Amino acid sequence: MSTTKSPTIRGMDTLALIASRLRELRLRHGLTQQEFAELAGVGFKFYQLLESGRKKQIWLETVERLAAPYGLAVWQFLAPELPADTHIKSKVVKSMVHYERRKGPYNKSSRRTART
Repeated sequence: MSTTKSPTIRGMDTLALIASRLRELRLRHGLTQQEFAELAGVGFKFYQLLESGRKKQIWLETVERLAAPYGLAVWQFLAPELPADTHIKSKVVKSMVHYERRKGPYNKSSRRTART
């Protein structure tokens, strides 16, 4: 069984386009870098480096992950112009990210238990 890795995307023009698209979409939908990194399932520091243009290469699989929350395929994400009607794929997920950020994760120890 062979283990093939996803192809990488290199080149300053393509990486600059990816960084620009990420920022444009994130701002269009009112998300912070942290919120979008969580939605896409990537690390916050990684996302910061990518959006700022400081990453030198990226896996194609990662581009798929970054495009998916907006309901875009990779070809749409990398097209000369973005579709005007992008949306966050799941408002529930966006709400969960906002909740976690403001309230913190559910704490089982704070749950009341019935005494017998």
